[in-house]
Amino acid sequence: MLDIKPQYILSNENKPVSVILDIQTFQKIEAVIEDYGLARFMDEADDEEPLSLSEARDYYATLKKPA
Repeated sequence: MLDIKPQYILSNENKPVSVILDIQTFQKIEAVIEDYGLARFMDEADDEEPLSLSEARDYYATLKKPA
């Protein structure tokens, strides 16, 4: 389990309004969220039919090229 040691920023009324995390903890949380999103996307894509080579080439040709 991830050992999270948050620091809180409090309002004038002593209510928490923000959290400070060390960069390593933030990066681990970010990676977990990205992995979860990728796994969901892959699960959803499992139901789709793959493109043929010519369909894939046609689709690729429609994508915007970086400037």
